[in-house]
Amino acid sequence: MNLALFDLDHTLIPMDSDHGWGQFTVQIGWRDAHAFAQANHLYYEQYKAGTLDIADYIRFATGAIREQGLEKSIAAHAQYMSDVVQKNIKKQALDLVQRHRDAGDRIVIVTATNEFVTRPIAEAFGADELIAIELERDATGLPTGEIKGTPSFREGKVARVEQWLTEHGTNWDGVGRSTFYSDSINDLPLLEKVSHPVATNPDDRLRAIAEQRGWPILNLFS
Repeated sequence: MNLALFDLDHTLIPMDSDHGWGQFTVQIGWRDAHAFAQANHLYYEQYKAGTLDIADYIRFATGAIREQGLEKSIAAHAQYMSDVVQKNIKKQALDLVQRHRDAGDRIVIVTATNEFVTRPIAEAFGADELIAIELERDATGLPTGEIKGTPSFREGKVARVEQWLTEHGTNWDGVGRSTFYSDSINDLPLLEKVSHPVATNPDDRLRAIAEQRGWPILNLFS
C-alpha cells in the first residue's frame, strides 16, 4: 500500500477551514464579532509559535455548535460549504489528489482541525480516509467540547496515522511509498516520518528546513 497523506488548511485549500467556520458563525449571528476575533487571533498566534493548548482551543472552536445544537449546526455547515469552502477548492489541488489516486495511492487527509468542520471537505476531495481531531459527543451526538482520543496535532498526527495503519492490519514497514504534503512547521514530526515529505505552501520555518534538507517545495496556489 502506498500512502498519499495531505494536511488540509493552507495545504489543499488556501484558507483555514476552522477559522473560516468561526467567521461564518459570526456572520450568521451566532458569535460576537469582536470577542471572536480577539480570541481567535490569540489562538492563531499560539499555533504559529507552537504553544497552542489544543484542548482549550477545541472547547473554543466547538462553542457555537454546542450552543446552537447539532441540527442547526449541520445545516449551517452545509451553507458554509456552499458559500465559502467550495470557492476555495481549486483545480490544482483536485488535480494533485487525482494524480495520487490514478497511481493507486490511498488518499488520507490528516488535519488538526476537528471532524465536524473537515469531514464534508474531505468528502469533497474524495479522500479515502479523514484523520482529524475526533470530538467527544453526548448521547444525542452533540459535541461536549472535549477531544476523543489522541488529537491529530503535531506528534499526534504520527500517532493517529500509526493507529489507522494498525486498524488496517499493517504498520510503517508495510507501507511502500509514503508522501505527506503540509504547509506547517507543526507537521514536522509526520514530515520526518514519511519517505517523501513535500513542503507545500510552506511557512517560513518549514521552508527553511525543506531547503536545508533538500525536500521538494510545492507552491500549489501561486
